Amino acid sequence: MPQINRNDTINLASKLTFKRCWNGIKVLSSFYISKLMNRPVQWGYPVSISFEPTTSCNLRCPECPSGLRAFTRPTGMLQKDFFTRTIDEIHEELLYLIFYFQGEPYLNPDFLEMVKYASSKGIYTATSTNAHYLNDAAAKKTVESGLDRLIISIDGTTQDVYQQYRIGGNLDKVIEGAKNIVRWKKELNSKTPFVFFQFLVVKPNENQVNDIKKLAAEVGVDEVRFKTAQIYDYETDPNQLIPATDKFSRYKKNADGSYTPKNKLANRCWKMHHANVITWDGLVVPCCFDKDAMHRLGNLKTQSFKSIWKNDNYKQFRNDLMKSRKNIDICANCSEGASVWRD
Repeated sequence: MPQINRNDTINLASKLTFKRCWNGIKVLSSFYISKLMNRPVQWGYPVSISFEPTTSCNLRCPECPSGLRAFTRPTGMLQKDFFTRTIDEIHEELLYLIFYFQGEPYLNPDFLEMVKYASSKGIYTATSTNAHYLNDAAAKKTVESGLDRLIISIDGTTQDVYQQYRIGGNLDKVIEGAKNIVRWKKELNSKTPFVFFQFLVVKPNENQVNDIKKLAAEVGVDEVRFKTAQIYDYETDPNQLIPATDKFSRYKKNADGSYTPKNKLANRCWKMHHANVITWDGLVVPCCFDKDAMHRLGNLKTQSFKSIWKNDNYKQFRNDLMKSRKNIDICANCSEGASVWRD
């Protein structure tokens, strides 16, 4: 589950119920029992899930399957009736709902209605956006929807730098969208959504780390967070995106000029116990690293969520992970949650 800032901890805590607390205890216990026994044990249901509003996107970011139009799976929009049916099944255990996987959420015309529905069930809701569609009307509806957290991706403080990664993007629109949200929060006297700029640190923008903090203060967002970039061909870095500053990178440079991931992968994974991802068309996959949904553990169009969570496919995947995680393709480039930090 994403990091929680002290300023919205109270908001998250307000979503807790006895059933959600008890479910969280079971999930956490099963993680440590699995570690102790060296075999997968799974109690409870996910504390957090990601639901994909769409795979469509207006930008062409070089390390994103949506931006590259590189999916083998179909592009489409999450349907509201399917979403509400799934939420009805799992809302009593579910604490945290991320309305994002691939694509730009605001391209789905029913997106904010789905946020509103989840909020009505007392679920903490979050999304990530490139902010190109946060016009005045959309910003007002966003605040009114009950969205708890809004992540705005902004990877540069000048247009020439911003567009080197956010290809096709307009920085002025991003800043305007952020200002619209901040203004409507004040006008509606709303404490939510908690808004932060997320700055993906890559070589073209690493010299603007201090500048983004100043811009965030000017706009009035709540926080800035920095994120290291996942590079698919990291060994050679063909797009030349890996930063020169070591702390901004997931990878270390070898003597021969190649790169290797910094992280040491243990044969266990917290995400496999407490979270998962649902694509727009109902495929259940292990986590956000399975961007093309190659590890399909179930299909919500034909099965219930709770039956999938404990089915044979899930059991086999958890077992394979605990035997040799490095042999699972989506795990090889995993950052284990250490990819985002605050300054």
